[in-house]
Amino acid sequence: MEFSSNNLKIFFRHICEIIMAIIAVFFFTTLILRLAGAPPFEAYYHIFKGSLGSWNKFAHVINAWIPLTLCACGLLYTFRIGLWNIGVEGQMMMGAVFTTYILRTGVESDMPIFFLSLSFVAGIIGGGIWAMIAGFLKTKGGVNEIFAGLGMNFVAQGIILWLIFGPWKRPGIASMSGTELFPSKLWLSYLSAIRLSPAGLFLALTALLMTALILRYARIGLNLKAIGSNPDAAYLFGLKPGRWMLLAMIFAGGFAGLAGSIQVTGVYHRLLPAISSNYGYLALLVVMLANYNVWIAPAVAFFFACLNVGSIQLPMMLQLDSSLSGVIQGTLVLATLGIHAWRSSRQLPLTPDQ
Repeated sequence: MEFSSNNLKIFFRHICEIIMAIIAVFFFTTLILRLAGAPPFEAYYHIFKGSLGSWNKFAHVINAWIPLTLCACGLLYTFRIGLWNIGVEGQMMMGAVFTTYILRTGVESDMPIFFLSLSFVAGIIGGGIWAMIAGFLKTKGGVNEIFAGLGMNFVAQGIILWLIFGPWKRPGIASMSGTELFPSKLWLSYLSAIRLSPAGLFLALTALLMTALILRYARIGLNLKAIGSNPDAAYLFGLKPGRWMLLAMIFAGGFAGLAGSIQVTGVYHRLLPAISSNYGYLALLVVMLANYNVWIAPAVAFFFACLNVGSIQLPMMLQLDSSLSGVIQGTLVLATLGIHAWRSSRQLPLTPDQ
């Protein structure tokens, strides 16, 4: 009973910290809107209406929530072992590249289900390989994972641009609009009324449940936590930190690669230069604001998805500059980092026993 009570206290403390961060966000956002000459409450109303005002808009929010949650699930593994996997953005891109390759192979095939299924496997492999490279640079080359990840992100973006303007360019034209649209038989099935893919939602929920079970009950989760808490002590108990770091990176890359696959098969139906939509970077903030808690992360991801979708209404309804939505997200970053620094200064535990 003492164990459960302690977990409950930690959970409510996390909720209080998230509420504090949201209050800080609204405070700074209101200040910015005032400086911009915009009515704050009207802006909040349009953000709410633009994200949850209809079933169609709600579907757009879920379409943003799915890749955010998948990337957040992957990051939970690397954060658990103490790695800052900044390269999650590039891993998502490479998942999209591998997926596109398989779908291009299956364009003329009469087995669309096979190639569609294979494309998801390819996406997971692509993201996993990209993460594994960064992991090798960390464990074998001594390169900080932050710098390795950022470098791999730029390389992944360069590969996408080269493919779109080179080997995979549209017939007779190469443009930032991406590759040629795939035939509908290679699209992930969706509800036509709201353009939401049940399969994509199912994959995100499955990934969330699997991550919760692995981190809580599986040997992998326990070993990652042990190494993240004290690498030297874990090594004395027979755990090899380098090997487990690589495994954590592969898990993270696989989930990010799956997110890239869903972006190609279920949202855009082609490869775009901005296929990741910065969801990888945003997922880092989601996990930090959720205090690395697997059950709080999807709720925080939903909040970010609503803001992402709803803020599009501000330029249209209030004639505000479109960059204001980026400023609002910037305040989220500052609030997240502020709460993270405050928590660290108090030396609070990073994660509960999940």
